[in-house]
Amino acid sequence: MTTYFFVAASEKFLTVEEPLDEILKERMRNYKENNKEIDFWLLKNPSFLQTTQFADLKSKIPSTPAVVLSTDKKFITFLKLRLEFVAVGEFECPNAEIIDPFKVE
Repeated sequence: MTTYFFVAASEKFLTVEEPLDEILKERMRNYKENNKEIDFWLLKNPSFLQTTQFADLKSKIPSTPAVVLSTDKKFITFLKLRLEFVAVGEFECPNAEIIDPFKVE
């Protein structure tokens, strides 16, 4: 099983209002320079937010959700501190409700 960590907010907040693109590009550059495999993904309207496990969290997001999903808890903690107005969560996969963490609606 793999543990995934994420920050979630509205797609508009993550992709328009915040400089997330800058942060992700810089991180990708750093990973490339250090020959590190990418361990984070931006997902728009991820299916895992539809599960009962995240029903309460999803209800707090005002419109179509987006997440940055990662296996690196420290990176998600950094994003939470940097972006402030995001929800955070984690899950292990595969599980009874989440087979594919990258599936989108």
